[in-house]
Amino acid sequence: MNIGFIGLGKLGLDCAEVFAEHYTVRGYDPFPRRSKSVIICDTVAEVIKKSDWIFIAVPTPHAAGYDGATPSSHLQPRDFGYDAVKSTLIRINEHADTPKRVVLISTVLPGTVRKQLAPMLFEQHRLLYNPYLIAMGSIKWDMINPEMVIIGGETADHPDISALVDLYKPMMENNPRYVIGTWDECEAIKIFYNTFISAKIGLVNMIQDFALKIGNINVDVVTDALAQSTMRIMGPKYMTAGMGDAGSCHPRDNIALRWLAKEYDVGYDIFDTIMLAREVQAENLAKFLIAQSQAHGNLPIVIHGKTYKPDVAYCAGSYSMLIGHYINAAGYSVVYVDPIADDRLDTVASVDQAAVILMAHNTMITYGYTGEVYVDTKYFEFATGSIIVDPWRRHPDVEGMTVIHYGNTRERKH
Repeated sequence: MNIGFIGLGKLGLDCAEVFAEHYTVRGYDPFPRRSKSVIICDTVAEVIKKSDWIFIAVPTPHAAGYDGATPSSHLQPRDFGYDAVKSTLIRINEHADTPKRVVLISTVLPGTVRKQLAPMLFEQHRLLYNPYLIAMGSIKWDMINPEMVIIGGETADHPDISALVDLYKPMMENNPRYVIGTWDECEAIKIFYNTFISAKIGLVNMIQDFALKIGNINVDVVTDALAQSTMRIMGPKYMTAGMGDAGSCHPRDNIALRWLAKEYDVGYDIFDTIMLAREVQAENLAKFLIAQSQAHGNLPIVIHGKTYKPDVAYCAGSYSMLIGHYINAAGYSVVYVDPIADDRLDTVASVDQAAVILMAHNTMITYGYTGEVYVDTKYFEFATGSIIVDPWRRHPDVEGMTVIHYGNTRERKH
């Protein structure tokens, strides 16, 4: 198997040398490179012509001043620079005399491959997006011991994806999981993986700032306690997108910490951002429900579950009610169906006509971590012609109704 690497910089060369332990690898970089295992070619054309697989490892840099080494939060947001990637795709079109499997490993933002890059490549070539989870200083170890291997195609069942998996298997030491998706999904996995790390570091360092301001706090005592909390904080819980954070504790704690940040003058308010995001996400869902109502003859909007979680009577901190607030603010009515809600305002026992129904509660997702198996029950019988909006993406097809899995734009159930 002939492998080509275009881009042998601070990441590309090490990656190419890992491949070279198993395959014949040729590489090109505009700057002089040396390697004991990779055949360094004088021209990019030679790499393209002699390779079955072409890996693009060129930089996608930010503009000057956007690398984080100097303050940038005051600057206008900017996308990465894709000139090197685009130039490489043009070279492949120019020099390839046979169809090529092209694999982009450079980091790009979600939507970039489909909108900007894939249209540039001639039809006979096939493009995959395969970003690596590697870090400077441990590139080769990270390559063969990855947390996951991310591979995306135009569609998730693109035939070249399984071929790329087979290419990697002899290289891996830790038998990693292979996450397969569309270009867009894999772009999102890579970029949000990195931003989760940034958010985690920011939160941990925030505790450090409060320790200095308040006194009598050893930050390590706090963070060690959190680090060992593997049920909710360091585990998979709360990693299912759906309804927002709710209840009588979490929202109010963030609101109160806004006051604490101001009281002790830490200089920033991350809690305001968290609460703003929660509110805008609720408003977005409210707008979606309104749009569905308008598109189907102004059907009534019903929220299935008013309490802040299933099987609990309390409505304090209810995300359902926050969504309802935005529906009302837009001039539309909403009713709730919830047999145990302690707040009975706008709550009915049943709805006997077709409606846009938000499935706010999901018992299995909420309580599944206990090991129990839960079966969700409907609070009323849905009428034929209803539009079921499920933010948890678990509701099955229902004859005579439309089921929308909110958040899944790859496919929608009908």
